[in-house]
Amino acid sequence: MPNIIHSTMTASITELKTNPMATVNSGEGYPVAILNRNQPAFYCIPAALYEQMLDYIDDQELANLVKERSEQTLHDVNLDRYV
Repeated sequence: MPNIIHSTMTASITELKTNPMATVNSGEGYPVAILNRNQPAFYCIPAALYEQMLDYIDDQELANLVKERSEQTLHDVNLDRYV
């Protein structure tokens, strides 16, 4: 079955086992598709890129929450009442 590989660099699992850091560095900051029998098994990404991805996902979740809450009815609150 053909697969789409979402990276410009690939490496075999054997290459990853032999020298993990060289495999990660071969992507020059981008993902490296790790192949098992010429099929993509997983993507190896540098820590900095992973952190960027998590930040982006978090930002999207917050944006969705803001959009959802912006449609709620506003209620007036008197904070002096609780002092």
